[in-house]
Amino acid sequence: MLRLTRNSAFVLLLIPLFMGFVSEPESHASPLADILGKTVNFLILFGGLSFLLAKPLRKFLAEIGLSVEKTIRETERARTEAVDRLESLKKRMESLEEEIRDIKTEAEEAGNRERERALALARRESEKIRLLAAQEIEILAQAAKAELRAHAADIAVSLARANLERRLTPEAHSRFIDDSIRNLEALDEKFHSR
Repeated sequence: MLRLTRNSAFVLLLIPLFMGFVSEPESHASPLADILGKTVNFLILFGGLSFLLAKPLRKFLAEIGLSVEKTIRETERARTEAVDRLESLKKRMESLEEEIRDIKTEAEEAGNRERERALALARRESEKIRLLAAQEIEILAQAAKAELRAHAADIAVSLARANLERRLTPEAHSRFIDDSIRNLEALDEKFHSR
């Protein structure tokens, strides 16, 4: 096939040479011959150009085809990766929503536990304070009672002394001394008589 193409191109290149040797009528050029000449020139020119440029053009078109094919594959791969990433992001967003709900729930539970712990601690501390206050009140009450007893005893002694001083006149005092001496003598006699 390549040989046939070369031969055809060679013949096409030689046709204009033979057309120059053909004698033309001097006055009347036929429009058909003129169109035929132009057509042959056109075919030779573009046939020669296509023969010369066919291989580079095919190579160029093949490279462009490969480039387009490569671009299509890369675009398809990029689109697939983008779709995969989108799906991954959607799943991650769904899982993030679940994680947020879990974190909220855990935070609420931790808050409730911390509140309960703080309330329990406050109850224990208030109970300690109440016990310490009760103990302090008891100590203060006992101290006050002791002070009242001491004061009452002082008052009783003062009243007794005042009462004794009022009742103990010099005559009563002599009489008590005399009565005491008689009682002692009577005790002494009893003790010796035995």
